[in-house]
Amino acid sequence: MPNKQKALVCYEVGSVLSLELIDIPEPGPGEVLVELRGIGLNSLDWLMQDRGSFVKQWPAIFGFDAAGLVAKVGEGVTSVAVGDRVMHSGTLEEPQMSTFKQYTVICADFVAKVPPNISLDEASAIPLVLATGAFALYDSKHPPRGGLALTPPWEDGGRGKYAGEPIVIAGGAGSVGQFAIQLARLSGFSPIVTTASKHNEAYLKSLGATHVIDRVLPLATLATNVAQVTDKPVMYAFDAVSTSETQNAMYDLVAPGGSLIIDRRSEIDEAKLATGEKYVALVSGDAQNPQSHECAKALYAHATELFASGDIKPNRIEVVPGGLAGVTAALDRLREGLSALKLVVRPQETP
Repeated sequence: MPNKQKALVCYEVGSVLSLELIDIPEPGPGEVLVELRGIGLNSLDWLMQDRGSFVKQWPAIFGFDAAGLVAKVGEGVTSVAVGDRVMHSGTLEEPQMSTFKQYTVICADFVAKVPPNISLDEASAIPLVLATGAFALYDSKHPPRGGLALTPPWEDGGRGKYAGEPIVIAGGAGSVGQFAIQLARLSGFSPIVTTASKHNEAYLKSLGATHVIDRVLPLATLATNVAQVTDKPVMYAFDAVSTSETQNAMYDLVAPGGSLIIDRRSEIDEAKLATGEKYVALVSGDAQNPQSHECAKALYAHATELFASGDIKPNRIEVVPGGLAGVTAALDRLREGLSALKLVVRPQETP
């Protein structure tokens, strides 16, 4: 096994990603060293590069979604073994666990085996966005962050528990929205209403959405459009788009006493929030955030079976050529906007 690896390093806000050689780390107690075979790209990656969002120190290595083969296990690790196919997410809690490189160390608690019916390319596009969708629905409430605190489908009595309850998910065609729809289906929600481009309607309905509202319609009509689907009050909503406009429209849609989860900093009118009549929280998909540990460990413990059974299907993917050298151009595509598709690179193919 080599002692050096290729990695993409960013030295300051707005600078280019530089391909460099760095050391391959050793796993500590409770950790796993993974030889990365696929890396899923996220909007968070370019936000860190362009704006320095969430970056704790420079130079920095970005990247959060990955899958690969276990190369080494640290002391006390029994959940996986050398050679296992696994998927995992990086974390803002420990920058060294990022994924824009060929090997990384990760906490074994947040590693899931990849079932045989899913490729490593597909698996590499799962962890962060699956966790974001799952935490939005099932994480505990710890304002200003947290989730809806619903009973997850992997717990006794959780599957189908919310039958007959409507839920609205803005941005269903995004990577996070796709998983949120599938999880809502497992939880029994009906109707499951989402916003998306009409050309994605059939695909989103195959995942579990019952109604797709065209995203080009004015947001001022969102509540009216949802009311045409269900006459029940909307008590649960997740805004996986989270612009100022969508946050305020989704807030207005939720009934008094209901809950809205957003995935970017709140831009909801302060006068609305001051009433306190609705619960609003910001979700994080970081499995290693201490506040989300309980939900994260449970998710990772059940993720393999959820995908092996076909209860949840991975996002559609496109493999970008060039390994790590293809990341810069791929991030440009994400900056321009991309839906219903996740971009993946294979770091071991880096020239």
